[in-house]
Order: sequence, then C-alpha cells, then structure tokens
Amino acid sequence: MSSTMHTTPGAQKAIIGEPEVVEDTRALARDVESSPAWLSLKASATALQSMQAQDGSVPDAADHAAARQHVAAIVAAIGDLSPRFPHDAAYLRTSVTDFERWAEGDFGVPDFFDSLVAFQPQERRVDGIRHLVVFPMYTQNGSSNRYVEALIVEVIWPEFIAQLETEYANRLFVSLRLVDFTPGYDTNSAVLFPETVAMREIPAFTWGAIFQDREAARYRRVVHAASAITKLDLPAEAERMLEDQALAEKTFVMWDIIHDRTHMRGDLPFDPFMIKQRMPYFLYSLEELRCDLTAFREVVAIQKRLSERVESGATLSNAESEMLEHARLVQYAVIFDRIFRFAITGTRVRNYDAVGGQLLFAWLHQRGVLHWTDTSLAFDWADVPAAVVALGDAIDELYWRSIDRPKTAHWLAAYELVRGTLTPNPASRWARGLPDDVLAGPPKGYTDAVLDDEFPLSMFFEALEKKMRPVIESTAGIRADDA
Repeated sequence: MSSTMHTTPGAQKAIIGEPEVVEDTRALARDVESSPAWLSLKASATALQSMQAQDGSVPDAADHAAARQHVAAIVAAIGDLSPRFPHDAAYLRTSVTDFERWAEGDFGVPDFFDSLVAFQPQERRVDGIRHLVVFPMYTQNGSSNRYVEALIVEVIWPEFIAQLETEYANRLFVSLRLVDFTPGYDTNSAVLFPETVAMREIPAFTWGAIFQDREAARYRRVVHAASAITKLDLPAEAERMLEDQALAEKTFVMWDIIHDRTHMRGDLPFDPFMIKQRMPYFLYSLEELRCDLTAFREVVAIQKRLSERVESGATLSNAESEMLEHARLVQYAVIFDRIFRFAITGTRVRNYDAVGGQLLFAWLHQRGVLHWTDTSLAFDWADVPAAVVALGDAIDELYWRSIDRPKTAHWLAAYELVRGTLTPNPASRWARGLPDDVLAGPPKGYTDAVLDDEFPLSMFFEALEKKMRPVIESTAGIRADDA
C-alpha cells in the first residue's frame, strides 16, 4: 500500500463489554452523519480551513473573531455528539480542551497532542463501531496543509480478521470505513496516521488506520475498466469481488494487516524505510513490494493449509471458511491493484509505487505466466503464485545479503535487481555506471544521480495509462457507494 504506516505490537485493552452492549454502542451512532450537530461541525471546520495557514495557524488577526465563532460551534457540536460515542468520551473531552486552548492562544500553531494521546481506536476494533475524529492535520496523498479536518469513521473488523490477527499480530492496526468527511479527504487519501496531526511531539507508540472501503472502491472501478480495456477474462471469483464492495473491503483488510506488520519484520538491512534519511526512491519500491509479496506468500500458505483440511474431510468454522475465501481473493487484489492502478497512478517524479507495479508486471511477463498477445491480457493462473513468490524471494535475498553490505553497496545491488527486469531510462547515469567520484563520495551523490523517472513506463503501460487516465482521476474522493 502507498503511504504505509509503521506499527509496533503492544498491549490491547479489552474491547467494549458484552454483545448487547456492543450493539447498543453501534446503534447510538447510527445515522449520525445526518444529524444537525455533525453537519454544523463539518461546516464550521470547512469554513475554518479558509483562514488557516499551512502550519494550521490562523495568522491574520482580522480572522480571529470569525475563527472563534467556528471553534465555538465545533466545541458545541462535539458536546452534542459525545453521548453517541461513549467509547471516545475521554478523547472528545480532551479535544474540546485543545480547541479552547488554541482559541485562547490567538490561533497560533495548534497543539493537539493531548487529545491525540487520548484517542485510541485500536482498543475498539469491533465491527461497526464508529468514531468521531476531529484534528488539525494534513492528509497523506491529499493535502499538505494542517487544516482542521473532521471525520466520521466506522470500524471494519469481521470475525475472520479477528481470528487472523491472533496469528499475524498487529495490535495497533485499525481498519476503517469512511462515513463522512471534510475536504481534506475529498482526495486520494486513504489513511489516517497520528503523525499527521499538529502537535508538539509524536507519541512513542501510535496506531495507524487505513480506509479499506476507499481502497476497495477504487480497486473495483480501476480493475473493472482495465480488464475491459485489456480484454482480460477474469476468473469468476475475481469478477465477483468487482461486483461486491463488502467482499472487496474484507479482502483489503486481510491484505493490509499482513502487509503492515511486515515493514519491521524479516532479515532487514536495519530500518528499510531509513527514516529521515534520503535514499534512491526505487528502494521504497522494493520495500512496499516486499510487504505486498509477503502478504501474497502468506495467503497462499493459508489457502493451502485450509484447503488441505477441507480435502481431509474436516469442517471449517465460519471464520475459517471466510479466511479461505479471502486468501484467494487477496492474491488477485495484490496482482491487479499493483499492475492496473499502482503502475499508472501519479506523476513520473520518483514514483516508487509505480515502479513496484511495473516490476511485478514485467517479472510475471518474463517468466511466461502473464501474456500480452493479440492485444489481449491473459494469465496462467496455476503458475502465477510460484512466480509471484519467486519475486518476493529475490527481494528477501537482497535484504538478507545487504545486512553485511555498506549502505551504498546495498543501493547498487537493489538497482541491479530492478534493472534485471525493468529497462532503465536511456539517459540513466546509474545504468551506464556511476563515475568513481560519485562511488567514492557521500551517499548524496548517489541519490542526486537518480533520474526522476529512472524506470520509464513500457510501451504497454504508456498505452494503458492514456486509456485509464480518466478512470484513475475519477477515484479521487471515492466512496464505497460510488464504485
């Protein structure tokens, strides 16, 4: 996934009480998106955005009187809505305090650290539970401005995911559905990360959330169009996922929960993201792809294990049956999302997600399990899993060897892995061989030599991108009902 979070396993408190208590809590927030209090909050937050600077402050003193009115409306709305979100009571009380302190301080750079620490959605991973979320924050893949944004979100946590999480522990991962939102989420953003909030410091351990409904909706729209354009005859179960939003959402939850936990697991050359360090963007391509392919490998193993139990005459539980169904669907999702959406979404300026999609497509094509013949796309599905796993193994081998390599030697080895499948830009200095002064110099020289489009689109993807551009653009701000 793009913009993927780092989460750290930690203790999880017991979720809310007995089943009837859970159902009562769900019922309290039902239809809250149409309530006068929410509509007032949403309107006030949106109006406040027009007065805010990029850092979230309201710099013009002439705007302060109106800003105070908007904050007062937000505070009043939070008070009205709080009884409908009893599980968020501590957070909502603290949010009111943070808003009032911000106004009293003449709207300097906002500090919502206290309310962020009080907001702990990972402790309420119950299917259908809703949260009211209000923070000054930027939205990844959306706006870089730390404006006040407001959201109503709903947890997606089916029984089979709760069971899966006992094996693939990821205690701070939160799967959400967008119910309603302010303009910062009328974009490509499909994540909610604590580090995007305006605050004085980042908490040591944080949760991270992905909006699987948006991931699923744009997947369905993009893959439906791309499969028609490429004349791909989809397998029946893959076709069914394109027609069923709920099925697609659960598939993405299963993919994401394994993907996310992979970022800090395995034989890693320290932190693969190299936080706050600059490195060639294709390294990010390999890291994101490694996590996706680890998820792919794991669901192949889950499918094999559960299928063998069925073949032996065992009866699966309802959760296990769903897990088996979605294990197969995740495989289609990884392949199609990577090659149809990731490869051609965004600009050609250091687009690491695109390189990952290009690499997966070319790898499968060159191993004879993907075919583009007579202007039609086809897969040898029986042989695809082994080929995909082989690419994951190659990246894992690169990482394992790089533990004993200097950083820049790891970069060079990673480049060789990518260009072993993808053709570099003809003007690439890396492809020709970096000169000795760069090789002997600091890492900055290596990164400076990487072209913005080091691995250009192939002729296949150039043609596909032109046909798919309107479809890709149409997915900005997409909701589940839009797919």
